[in-house]
Amino acid sequence: MRFLIILFLIFQSNLVNAFEINGEITQGALIIGKEQPGKSIYINKQKIKLSKNGIFVFGINYNQTGNVIIESVDKNNQITSKTYKIKKRQYKIQKIDGLHEKMVTPDQESLEIIKKENDLIKNAQLIDSDFEFFLSGFSRPIDGVISGVYGSQRILNGKPRSPHLGIDFAAPKGTEVKSPADGYVTLAEKSFYFTGGSIILDHGHGVSTIYAHLDEILVRKDELIKKGQVIGKVGATGRATGPHLHFGVNWFDAKIDPELILNK
Repeated sequence: MRFLIILFLIFQSNLVNAFEINGEITQGALIIGKEQPGKSIYINKQKIKLSKNGIFVFGINYNQTGNVIIESVDKNNQITSKTYKIKKRQYKIQKIDGLHEKMVTPDQESLEIIKKENDLIKNAQLIDSDFEFFLSGFSRPIDGVISGVYGSQRILNGKPRSPHLGIDFAAPKGTEVKSPADGYVTLAEKSFYFTGGSIILDHGHGVSTIYAHLDEILVRKDELIKKGQVIGKVGATGRATGPHLHFGVNWFDAKIDPELILNK
């Protein structure tokens, strides 16, 4: 609900001289902003998309520190700049035991497969489309209990591994997974090594969502999806100890905390 309120406030604002943003500048945040159309927006010197309605969006990675510098440049090269300090977060530790050893320490052949799959995922998440589906806000993809949180350092079979950069919903196998917003399918794969059955939806301006460990995939690549449409079913495929949905949000390669944008 808070995310929708932020969007409402942005659209109700009347800009005169400077851009506006709504949302806390914290690790894992997705920030929506508004500026007069026709200007150029830069985030830490990286030019980002500004819609014809003057909307822009950017994300803050889970481990990003320092400042976010936003610059708006008009047609006369006049620059308006604001600097925001990124709020650091404390993340939990999550221990998971009972995984097959090859899922914790893959062999060389498996590592080559994983690299190819990771490249496919990365390419799908780097798409910078003109869609503005993210403006509708995001509903929960399923109603399950959250069993794994964003940013937690994972200890797998007693071995430290990469942090968990999404949230897990515990749910029975076969539970329907619904799209939290309109989207365009950029990846639909049945059997990735770590993520199992996987779907990625593009919501525009670099914002994407990923759904992993699915038992069934009910959409195809390059298909337009409506908010609330069933896209797959919960499973335990890939690196999983039981049925659950891994749900992740990206702004390009920045990992966003889904709990900060989901409508409660």
